[in-house]
Amino acid sequence: MIKLLSHLSFVAITAPDVEASVKFYEDQVGLTVVDRIGDDVYLRCWGDYYRYSVVVKPGSEPALATMAWRTSSAEALEAAVQAIEAKGIAGEWAELPAVGRAYTFTGPFGHVMTLHWDAEHFHATGDQASVYPDRPARRSRHIGAPRQLDHVTIAASDVDGFAAWYNEVLGFRIMARTVLDEAPISVFTVLTTNEKSHDLGVVLDMSTRGGRINHYAFWVDQREDLFQAADVLIENGVPMEYGPSIHGIGEQNFLYFREPSTLRIEMNTGGYRNYVPDWEPQTWKPSQGSNNFYRNGAMPMSMTESFPPADAPTATEEGVPDELKEQLLNPYAEQGRG
Repeated sequence: MIKLLSHLSFVAITAPDVEASVKFYEDQVGLTVVDRIGDDVYLRCWGDYYRYSVVVKPGSEPALATMAWRTSSAEALEAAVQAIEAKGIAGEWAELPAVGRAYTFTGPFGHVMTLHWDAEHFHATGDQASVYPDRPARRSRHIGAPRQLDHVTIAASDVDGFAAWYNEVLGFRIMARTVLDEAPISVFTVLTTNEKSHDLGVVLDMSTRGGRINHYAFWVDQREDLFQAADVLIENGVPMEYGPSIHGIGEQNFLYFREPSTLRIEMNTGGYRNYVPDWEPQTWKPSQGSNNFYRNGAMPMSMTESFPPADAPTATEEGVPDELKEQLLNPYAEQGRG
């Protein structure tokens, strides 16, 4: 079987106030608007190789409109579509701005995914052009601005089932998972299409609303950029939700905060690279520091909120329903067990 997917190329999100979100991405995060098409706004990080990596669309609530992956070839795109449709899922072909022919489908847990091969490569001109040939644009003047899009983490009702489907059908490598100390229940797993520890994460969601997102993440070059970003954001009145610290799974330095729609954003850096073709997924427990490498910081319960809002609390929202407490005990209540 050929390798189907190469990497995450863009995310499209919805926001009740598009202009407020766009202004935040420009002024606080350091992204650049490259297009406005209808009501949609297209933005890029300074180091993104394609024209855009974030699309902000109007919507009544914060949500994931789609997560897009570029395939490894034109042939891989056709093979991926065949594999999806062999599972009884029918998607749609469309022409997307600066992408071209793309296939969009809704997966078995309600998440919309877009696959494409064609993509417009970005090369800045004039005073935005870099003196370094490999860079698509010059480095941002915004301190701590992310270099590129990194990953997306969604919420699903069956963490292992989600991972198994995307592994079997699209070839995502399953890298690691977290199982509760108190019960044999998977609450988190990470998958990748390449050598990163993950470009797709999954947290447990026991609500009846499918297709939700927990956060998406940008990459900065080094840990100092992360600290500077936190410094600048706080001085500009943007509170940090969690971090800076370092994850156990993946070993990335992380920082979480919110944009005006309340959608969660992560900045991260560091971590390891894994090229092992027959990698066996590792199983972690919260007590081992799966989320907090140093096991010395309590994960705030606000981090368990996913988007859009669900109809009931779940293991990934503000607490656990009484009828589930014996099975889904809160792993975030003790220091270092987030």
